[in-house]
Amino acid sequence: MIRCELIFVESVGSKRIKVISAEDISLVWFRDDLRLSANPALNAAADAGKPILCFYLLNENDEHHRLLGGAKRWWLDKSLHALSKKIESLGGKLFLQRNTDRSTADVLLDVCKSHNIRSVFWNRRYSTSETDIDKKVKSALNEAGHTPSSFNGSLLKEPWEVKTNSGNPYKVFTPFWNVLKPDFQPNHPNGVPDCSFFSDFECDDLRNWALHPTKPDWSDGLGEAWIPGEDGAKACLETFFDEGLEGYKEKRDRPDLPNTSGLSPYLSFGEISVHEIWSKTLQKISESPELESDGWAFLRELAWRDFSYSLLFQSKDLSTDNWNDKFDGFPWEKNETCLTAWQKGKTGYPIVDAGMRELWTTGWMHNRVRMIVASFLIKHLMIDWRTGEEWFWDTLVDADTANNPASWQWVAGSGADASPYFRIFNPITQGEKFDPDGVYIRKWVPELSKLPKKYLFEPWDTPRDVQKQCGVLIGHDYPKPIVIHKQARQRALDAYESLKT
Repeated sequence: MIRCELIFVESVGSKRIKVISAEDISLVWFRDDLRLSANPALNAAADAGKPILCFYLLNENDEHHRLLGGAKRWWLDKSLHALSKKIESLGGKLFLQRNTDRSTADVLLDVCKSHNIRSVFWNRRYSTSETDIDKKVKSALNEAGHTPSSFNGSLLKEPWEVKTNSGNPYKVFTPFWNVLKPDFQPNHPNGVPDCSFFSDFECDDLRNWALHPTKPDWSDGLGEAWIPGEDGAKACLETFFDEGLEGYKEKRDRPDLPNTSGLSPYLSFGEISVHEIWSKTLQKISESPELESDGWAFLRELAWRDFSYSLLFQSKDLSTDNWNDKFDGFPWEKNETCLTAWQKGKTGYPIVDAGMRELWTTGWMHNRVRMIVASFLIKHLMIDWRTGEEWFWDTLVDADTANNPASWQWVAGSGADASPYFRIFNPITQGEKFDPDGVYIRKWVPELSKLPKKYLFEPWDTPRDVQKQCGVLIGHDYPKPIVIHKQARQRALDAYESLKT
């Protein structure tokens, strides 16, 4: 028998004591929802009135279709540490378990049996592989006499809730947005629920999971750029409200300006509720009506995230299968030299290289620049979009099962509501338009920092004497373009044209 224990739980303004009976415990299975505040699964478990065992499973077997990339593993390490500290401050403990060779259902059943757990609560995930796992877990728990309950802890609305008049899911964003926007009401619970925790167990030590990179430790830039965890998420939102929301609609495409929220990794790990963001943005608009246009432009981007999850839910595997199967015959090329140059930010096109270097250093890249570098890989280098998606999955702290592949397919032209195949970003004019003073390029491509602006976006045209004066020799200190834009553009158009025949 598991012993009873006395736990002192701090409440706002008071202290209370509860005797916890280990004979009837609720388990909250944390996954992409690493927060205590506005967490529907945790709130439901608290309402059940039983002591709560907080559980996180690091699943590294073949059951899940893809493992976390290096940048996300770094973030997960810090996020779990932050969550553990929060739970401990309330008298509990986070049960950590690593799984490499068993089914998720078997692991959950063992935990329930070992700790006399009756009810299991979790928030849903939406890829085919993830929903398959959840169905197996729910079936196994039911058969064993447990009570499983799942909730929407990640999205504005469930993927099956926003439908056309004919009852089908949307494949185009604008009508999706027009249906979601008018009647959406945030409904995640507010704050941290009043609950008791069960903590009489032994579990894995987070340090033994070795999620933090070593030999080499390439994470210094990530540590300087981010504060993972629920507190970091809330601070990020407040900073955005203070410094970035005003002017968001007009300036969000400028990587040289602070008008993006930076919330994407926090949303990816569920360290903040999208419903909470929505509510606080509406509150900000009500307090400052002049922010209405900017505020709704920001909320529209949150809806794009929901739309991507709707596509994910409709797809067998959005990260590997072309949404539009006519692209299955596209004549992709394999060129390791060009791929490596793209990955390392050495293509010879400053805006592309700046983006790729920002990604490697911080685990993040401005959204406009993501489109530019993706277009360059797909349409200038003719490299399969899945290769770029895999690189982003490994290097982005906000790599997301829905947003990542949906965005890559959008750029490629193979996705739902995709950019037209003939839309090929010119990396020269994109730099001039969205980094007009060269601030972003000079920051991330410092070897070009002394070039006059007139040469910054096409450094190969810089006269030799000017290169020497600025301390950079093109072709030596900074590469010449690995492809010529005009020729690469025509090659891509010819390839896309071939799909018609």
